[in-house]
This record gives sequence, C-alpha cells and structure tokens, in this order.
Amino acid sequence: MALQPNRDVFITCAVTGAGDTTGRSDKVPVTPRQIAEACIDAAAAGAAVVHIHVRDPESGRPARDPALYAEAVGYIRESGTDMAGASERLAHVAQILPEICTLDCGTMNFGEGDYIMTNTPAMLKAMARQVQALGVRPEIEAFDTGHVLLAKWLKDQGLIDDPVMIQLCMGIPWGAPDDIATLLAMKANMPEDWVFSAFSIGRNQLPYVAMAVLAGGNIRVGLEDNIWLDKGVLATNGQLVERAATIADAMGSRVMGPQEVRDRLKLQKRW
Repeated sequence: MALQPNRDVFITCAVTGAGDTTGRSDKVPVTPRQIAEACIDAAAAGAAVVHIHVRDPESGRPARDPALYAEAVGYIRESGTDMAGASERLAHVAQILPEICTLDCGTMNFGEGDYIMTNTPAMLKAMARQVQALGVRPEIEAFDTGHVLLAKWLKDQGLIDDPVMIQLCMGIPWGAPDDIATLLAMKANMPEDWVFSAFSIGRNQLPYVAMAVLAGGNIRVGLEDNIWLDKGVLATNGQLVERAATIADAMGSRVMGPQEVRDRLKLQKRW
C-alpha cells in the first residue's frame, strides 16, 4: 500500500496530565498560572490545540476542581491566545464551555498500580449526549482497538456529530502497544472521513510524530506523555512542540494554525 502522509497537520500539546511526573521534572506545570503559561508557550511554538488537566497547587497531585480549570482557562483567555481548551469531566465542560473536550471511549486497566479507567457504555452515551447538547466537540480518546469500535457505535446512534475527531493513545499499559502494526490496525477500524491524531508515551513520543504523519494523522506531544527532549535533557512543552513542528516540516508537511483547525473541526469559537 502506498504511503499517504498527512500534508496539513495540526499539533495538540498535552501540557501537564495527571501522572506522577512532577517529582521527576521541575518543568511540569502545576499551578493554574503555570499551566496557562505552558499553554501559551505551546501555542507560540505551533500548537493549535492544548489538552488541559489541573493539579492541586500545593501538592501537585491530580485534581478535578472546576475552579482550578476556570482559573487556568481564564489566564489563557486574558493573554489573547487563540487556542482551544480541553477538560476531562462534564462539570468542567459545562462551566467553562471549551471548544473541544476529551471523551475516553472505553474501560481498561491503566498503567501501573491498581488504577482502572472506567467508562461504561451507558456512561459514555450520557456524556456524549450532554457534550453534544453543550455544542462542544468531543475529542475521542481511544486506548485500544475496541475503543474505536465503541466510538463508531456512539456515532451510529447520532451522539457524535461530524467531523469526528479521535486521538489514538498508544503505548499506555495495558492498552494498545505503540508498534506500527497496532497503529495501522486501529486506523483501519476507523471510517476514512474521521480526523485522527496519534501519540505514544515516553521515549517514543517524538518518533511517533513521524509515525502519525505517515499514517495520515495529526500530532500530539507534551509533558503529560513524555518529560524528555533528548536523552538526559528535560523538556518544556514549548520545546516539544517546536521539535514536533520541525519533524513535520522536514517531512514536507505544513503545520496548521488554530483558526484552520477550528474551521476543519467545525468548532464553536467561545472567546
């Protein structure tokens, strides 16, 4: 099969995440202002979309407080930056009304320890319906092949509008491994008109920039998934976006700006 690389790509930056990375890198943003500054730096480096979690400002542990989301997004809006926000739970979505938010499309044992990511079909139907009613575009996050099938099931019921955006999340234990065959298998299970990005966690994050483009998709980088720029060199979010943009440009692809992505995904501009 001939290569069909994506020639017009957009970059998503996942700036902080909820993992135990703050103890391994002092560059992982923690406070709402630090998270906002990381988003602004990522946008300046070429990211069109930012993916936001929040953390407790004192401990650095993951948090779900809508007030922390509102504070971080407020700082971004005050800056005049033209970016899309992202939040994980509907309480945040309803309060903040980002242009795009994540919908984790499945249940799995997630990473080390005893954490289970739980998203039942009934829960996903309810969340998709509420997100749709709010006029927010869901970014489906698929951590395994069955999650792609579940997303198709939601779409068939009219709970996800066109154009569908899906993020293929590779290399997370115990989901889809980040090998080429699995990536292509997940892509093969998607309708051809869906817009997708793909990323891998850890050391393969930056190689996956090229993988995603070659597979016809878009790019995600950021400290949520990888804290290293080079061996032994801790990264900032802006540096990871810059590196991703350089890789895409060297492959002959053009990095799209925020308004182009908004038009392509039919996002509703809020501010």
